[in-house]
Amino acid sequence: MLDETPLSAQMQRVAGRAGAVMGACGRLERLWQQGSAKAMLPRMHGRAPEVVFLNTAGGLTGGDRLDYRLEVGAGAHVVGTTQTAERAYRSGGGVARVETRLVVGRGARLHWLPQEVILFEGAGLERLLVAEMAGDAELVVLETLVLGRAAMGERLRDLRLTDRREVIRDGRPAIVEAIRLGPDDLTRAGTAGLNGAVAVATLSLFARDAADRLARLRAVLPGDGPVRAAASGWDGRVVARFMAAEAFPLRRAVARAVATLTDGPLPRVWQI
Repeated sequence: MLDETPLSAQMQRVAGRAGAVMGACGRLERLWQQGSAKAMLPRMHGRAPEVVFLNTAGGLTGGDRLDYRLEVGAGAHVVGTTQTAERAYRSGGGVARVETRLVVGRGARLHWLPQEVILFEGAGLERLLVAEMAGDAELVVLETLVLGRAAMGERLRDLRLTDRREVIRDGRPAIVEAIRLGPDDLTRAGTAGLNGAVAVATLSLFARDAADRLARLRAVLPGDGPVRAAASGWDGRVVARFMAAEAFPLRRAVARAVATLTDGPLPRVWQI
């Protein structure tokens, strides 16, 4: 007899959890990984330790779930990133969910610098990032979205994206941002929509001396050209936004901004 189970019910779903706890001097205290989610610590020489997250499933589609967690103990300096760009494929039903939790202890520094998320036609994705940090800690957060595959000439017409970021400093909200994109947003003209952009990024710094770095950051932001960018600073934070009609010029502009804002090298797994 033929199996009459719906195709969507037969497909295996991604379910992954990975995380690490980094203690004093950036030493690994605990690491866990389950399913398709992995966390790796490549050998570093003379640099802050890096925790590299990877989804071995090769991408996400409807019904998939990934959970990442990175904790940095008092006084430690750690870089978190992803081994490659994440891909959100067409959904056959439902949405993929990715949740990231960051904890930054007293006097610690965490630079969360994942590579971009590439959204395919028909993708459905919900993302949540929640960071809790001490008042004297430093946190850098980068989020980059690429709408479609440039090499394929893909222009998205169907997409469901919900993206939320929360940073809690000393128990109080420092910033809460939520983005929702649907089919109407992909075709809306003017500055109220994407205005032709297919790649966007937000780079944020939370630190006591954040305002002191604003001028240096603005000095390396692109002026006239394929990438539009601007930065502002207030109340112990700096936020820079980037938009471009192509992903690669945006990636290079973001890389310059990251190096300037963190005053350090880019993650080793980045390819620029």
